[in-house]
Amino acid sequence: MALPAPRWLRREVLVGLALGQFVSLLITSTGFSSSELARRGVNAPTSQSLLNYILLALVYGGIMIYKRQLLTVKWYYYLILSIVDVEANYIVVKAYQYTSLTSVMLLDCWAIPCVLFLTWIFLKTKYGLRKLFGVGICVAGVVLVVFSDVHASERKSKGPSPLKGDMLVIAGATLYAVSNVTEEYIVKKSSRIEVMAMLGVFGAIISGIQISILEREELRSTEWNASAVLPFIGFALAMFLFYSTVPIILKICGATMLNLSLLTSDMWAVLIRIFAYHEKVDWMYFVAFAGTAIGLIIYSYKGSREAAEDTAQVTGATDEEAATENHGAERVPGAGEDDGPDTNKSPSEAATSR
Repeated sequence: MALPAPRWLRREVLVGLALGQFVSLLITSTGFSSSELARRGVNAPTSQSLLNYILLALVYGGIMIYKRQLLTVKWYYYLILSIVDVEANYIVVKAYQYTSLTSVMLLDCWAIPCVLFLTWIFLKTKYGLRKLFGVGICVAGVVLVVFSDVHASERKSKGPSPLKGDMLVIAGATLYAVSNVTEEYIVKKSSRIEVMAMLGVFGAIISGIQISILEREELRSTEWNASAVLPFIGFALAMFLFYSTVPIILKICGATMLNLSLLTSDMWAVLIRIFAYHEKVDWMYFVAFAGTAIGLIIYSYKGSREAAEDTAQVTGATDEEAATENHGAERVPGAGEDDGPDTNKSPSEAATSR
């Protein structure tokens, strides 16, 4: 008779860790694509995200139309989520024009305490001392990476307006937290396909409006050749995979685990620099990477009691989703969305819930 797997080796823990590192690698690849575009003089952050939203709308919207799937969550929740998501991406990229890379990397960690607070207040998520300890180790690992990467040249160049840039990073990180918690709230009330389809539709509309106002001249003056188009396409494909995977992580592990996993993106970037560009890095990178990995394992570890509670929640959510799908199948296509399950929470409860 086979022995049961250790608690920290439970299937959901391993799946959550693996998917977390997958999206972390995707974020790393988007960073390299953005750097390549910036190096070629293309500074259009909203335009970079537009193609991703279009892909989400076409792929997942097409699935919804094929299945004749009706909305189970009010459309204005998706509008709020899309506005927050689009502006978070724009603000953080904009901050690089005013402050240093080190400041952006450090202040971007502000999203983690914001997520902890928002999930505790609005989603009633409970955090024990062990989980908070794991969060602390992860953040400490990133701080170690950043400080080991502070070169003398960067200390002399803090950017044209460091305070403005730092405030933009904090604002963007806060919006990322709101977006993560809101998406976690919605994805547990509806299906992943619906969330991605509506985020794609509203995200594309909002991005299109913003591009026409802020980036029209930039796009007109850009020389569109292969060296400019390929990074755009690579960025969009990586973001499409990222957005498609995030709801799965949110449903399994929650927004906090997602943000902790994304902390390792800076370390994956270091490894790429070592093997692809043959650059030398400080030994502290490897210590920090190991520390962050240990922090993720500590946070994601589930005791028997927590595992039992999660199993009950997942079972209940699965039954509710199945009942919703059966109910939707019996309804006449084209019927109003008000016939769906009652998820009409107050706007403030949903809006401050990624």
